[in-house]
Amino acid sequence: MKKVSLLLIVAMLVMVMSACTSNSNSSSPGASQPEPGTTQPEVNSDPVTLKIVYKDEGTVNPVSVKFFETLEKSLAEDEGLNVKFELVDLAQGSYAENLNLLLLGGTIPDIIYFQGGDQQISDQGLLEDLTPYIEKSAYIKDIIEPHNKTRMESYPYLLWIKPLAPKTPVVRADWFNAMESSKALMDNPTVDNYYAFFKELVEKKPGKGKPSYALTAAGDITEINFIFNTAFGLDTTWLKKDDGTYEYSKVSQKEKEKLTFYNKLYKEGLLDPQFITKQWDTKEDAFYKGDAAVITGTAGKIIDLYNGRMQELGGDDANLIVLPPAKGEAQGFGATDVTKESRGLAISTQSPHKDVAFKVFDYLASPKGQMLDRLGFENEHYTVADGKIELNEKYYSEWYARFWEPTEMKADTPLKTPLLGEPGTESLKLATDFYTEDNNFIIIEQFTANWDAMNNLYKEYSTDFITGKKDLSQFDQFVEAWNAAGGAEITKYANENIK
Repeated sequence: MKKVSLLLIVAMLVMVMSACTSNSNSSSPGASQPEPGTTQPEVNSDPVTLKIVYKDEGTVNPVSVKFFETLEKSLAEDEGLNVKFELVDLAQGSYAENLNLLLLGGTIPDIIYFQGGDQQISDQGLLEDLTPYIEKSAYIKDIIEPHNKTRMESYPYLLWIKPLAPKTPVVRADWFNAMESSKALMDNPTVDNYYAFFKELVEKKPGKGKPSYALTAAGDITEINFIFNTAFGLDTTWLKKDDGTYEYSKVSQKEKEKLTFYNKLYKEGLLDPQFITKQWDTKEDAFYKGDAAVITGTAGKIIDLYNGRMQELGGDDANLIVLPPAKGEAQGFGATDVTKESRGLAISTQSPHKDVAFKVFDYLASPKGQMLDRLGFENEHYTVADGKIELNEKYYSEWYARFWEPTEMKADTPLKTPLLGEPGTESLKLATDFYTEDNNFIIIEQFTANWDAMNNLYKEYSTDFITGKKDLSQFDQFVEAWNAAGGAEITKYANENIK
């Protein structure tokens, strides 16, 4: 009996010592934690589950499921990280709105992709400051772009390592070549020449009865503004007047002139009459089906994806032509916001696995991580022959980097073929050629509620002006309403702080 008791005591002591050893590596309160941003491989016997919410990357997308399963295996093999990703599905509709409903409802994934609406969440302290992680990273600190650094200095919650990529307009080459106005547009892309090109497209209908209209957009005029804003002198958020003070561009007479032009496009059937209700997917469908001749897409890989899809549906002659920004008082796709990322990936402050989440970010910036993120799956999107990577048509028409896309890709195996096709390359070249920085600033918390209301006011009035529900002679009424809703105070703040 004594022998049995002694064995039990020894066994219990072993169990206690094992538990203590295990707890010393856990994330329990008071336990020694790794410093933020450390990237040493973490070997964990039990998998760490990371919940991730990401636009278009849900459980119903087989490519998404395969990507994250492959990433799990790569992290285990290359970094010793036992991670399981749990993809959070959102309802269809506005991603930003549905995401905020999810987060404000108390479901906060570890990794969150934002495409607007993030500032409301960061103001509540729910997004992690990524600065210390980046500083101690093994790879991200070496691939981050200059504009990313500038944005992170003022708003360190979103990371989005991509080339500078405004939205650029595209049209089918076969339709473009059938237009007599095409040469004039490319040689001198004035607002008038754009109008003539749009009008000829709708009148001539090179697509055997299509297009129905020249131009469409997703829900509002933001995408159209990339083409025309700068031509109307709307080249910064805050315009400097003759007396040296600043006014908000959307309440300026230049804005009125632009809206007058948009109203003309709408009345003459050149602008999609349903653009207000379009989502990004229905906008793209209208383009692929030939209902719309011109849409804008993010410069670079997205333009290549549009190109691949259009050629798949319309044949080789339906490759895309990238159109230049309109030319007027100035020319460009608009000034680049350097205050913060407009979209990007964040880590929740509520996550118990913040360091592991960032290690995933850092791994995807490594040469091996970039091979997966940038190139896709071997023997499906590329092959390796004679020590070089050769990308195939499926890569150009389907694959896109879900995480990081630095200008220079560092891979262990050299590329035989370029990362971008001709339209994607041309769109990024134009973006670089016309790059300027904006003079806007992050709206401070005391103004955020008013700012949202003022933006909604602008959207309502501008839509009514374009569609003719309100006459543009009422523009001054809009300016008065905007100032009364908080615009006067924000304009005063802008004049005190813009340097």
